[in-house]
Amino acid sequence: MTTERARGCDHPAGCHTGEVPTLASATVGARFWLLIEHSGPWASHLSDSALPPEVHALIDRAAALGVRPQLIRPPGRRAATAGPVRVLVADTTAAVPWVAEGFFEDPRDLDLRSLVRGVVPESCILVKEPVFLVCTHARRNACCARIGLPIARVLGESQPGRVWETTHVGGDRYAANLVCLPHGLYYGSMSQAAAIAVANAYRHGEIVLDRFRGRAGIPEPSQAAEHFVRAHTGELSVGGVAVESTRSDGDVTEAIVRHGDVRFRVVVERTVFAPCGMACADTITTYRLAALETLQCGTPVLT
Repeated sequence: MTTERARGCDHPAGCHTGEVPTLASATVGARFWLLIEHSGPWASHLSDSALPPEVHALIDRAAALGVRPQLIRPPGRRAATAGPVRVLVADTTAAVPWVAEGFFEDPRDLDLRSLVRGVVPESCILVKEPVFLVCTHARRNACCARIGLPIARVLGESQPGRVWETTHVGGDRYAANLVCLPHGLYYGSMSQAAAIAVANAYRHGEIVLDRFRGRAGIPEPSQAAEHFVRAHTGELSVGGVAVESTRSDGDVTEAIVRHGDVRFRVVVERTVFAPCGMACADTITTYRLAALETLQCGTPVLT
């Protein structure tokens, strides 16, 4: 039995309440995903978890290729099951994002190099329904389990077979965190009602802008630029807004963002949010809108 203790809720005031700004905080390095079903227990870090050697080898290989590994389990307490290892893989920033599923007697047989080439690995089958991940990683942060577990159970009842508890997804100050695959959409500070609304919207191809953290796998300034264009236009369809080009100078980023046939010049500035005043040492990076204007047809993209 492990003696490791979970880290408590030591984040600044306002975390987990919706008061802390969530925009542009999705995990930048999570373009490709590897989800491995393992009922537990989960250690603070995957490398310390009691997993079969072949699963550890798969996780190490994923990390070396830039694939984000996660452990997953169905909502609620489940006993470990014998048999093939169930995995899901996803490419979140492909032209058409996708999730695929496979079962492997030896997980080392999973072809992760195909995944990073944007190709569905052999022995995996495309999943047509969305996949929802709720972080419930108690060993990483107690708040993730305290807030996330009830949300995972309730969401699992409304979206049966599509919801998984998962290990740390990044940003535990935003617990409860919800990730929608295949697009890698991040949400934070979720309540049960908010999570259900987000899942229903995503199934219809839409984003809920409230408590939306951004899309994984793209730079934070681009996430911010997309967010401000959505807020300006009211565009909520998942693919309705896209950054075409960016140019950065220190904390300031200028982006060209397309919305349908219209293009916007958006300037965002990296700043900080201090929940307990400017003297607070635990500040949170966020972005403010410095400028947003509609471009005329024929305006060149940034280089």
